[in-house]
Amino acid sequence: MRLLFLGDIVGRPGRAVVANLLPGLVDRHRLDFVIINGENAAGGFGITEEIVQDVLDAGADVITTGNHAFDQREALVFAERQPRFLRPVNFPAGTPGRGANLFVARNGARVLVVNVMGRVFMDALDDPFAALDREVAACPLGEQADAIVIDFHAEATSEKQAAAHHLDGRVSLVVGTHTHVPTADHRILPGGTAYQSDAGMCGDYDSVLGMEKEEPVRRFLTKIPSGRFSPASGEGTLCGIAVEIDEATGLAKAVAPLAIGGVLEQRLPPFWA
Repeated sequence: MRLLFLGDIVGRPGRAVVANLLPGLVDRHRLDFVIINGENAAGGFGITEEIVQDVLDAGADVITTGNHAFDQREALVFAERQPRFLRPVNFPAGTPGRGANLFVARNGARVLVVNVMGRVFMDALDDPFAALDREVAACPLGEQADAIVIDFHAEATSEKQAAAHHLDGRVSLVVGTHTHVPTADHRILPGGTAYQSDAGMCGDYDSVLGMEKEEPVRRFLTKIPSGRFSPASGEGTLCGIAVEIDEATGLAKAVAPLAIGGVLEQRLPPFWA
């Protein structure tokens, strides 16, 4: 099974590179399942229902989010009726939408996707580890699910790594989002779970985390805000992680980072040649 996870879409450059490149990747490399974190797709803050549909039309099967899930207020409404849109599963009870769902991939495999948010240097939410244990226990790998993917949206790499080791052998992939910078620690853990601390972003990397450089730099220099953050407008990079999953076990066979276009361009995974 060929699975692609793409990091946070940031603004128009992120949306454009997804729309331009993802359909060809799905066709050319016979991708079975695609997950994209879309929480910064609308002007860098949140996502609209129209953008959700555009991303799904481009070839995504699921859109995950994080702390910016509801920055666009309309998300509070469409979250209830769009099963392919996920917000963190450990948001308080009564939050609109869902944090996990079971999907059918193009090859017929059942894929459980869980979106969870960390608590270190983040908003105080319910325990992400307990939430993950509940979701995985309710839909175990090899029984109700043929593959399980965790989007762990968090600031601290230690929290993401701890979650990955806690789930090793029970899920197919644990991948971090939120920090918008791809990490160089992609690997398969001893139990067979693929891992990367952060998948990076789909956006303009000639920026500060996808935003125009001037305002963030000015704030670091002066500590005085002088305007709003706005997404950088240069060429976007499609950035994420590619995983080959063993259809017999649901565990990872191969993993590689992916960056196409812009300043971070890399080769496609060799096992997808």
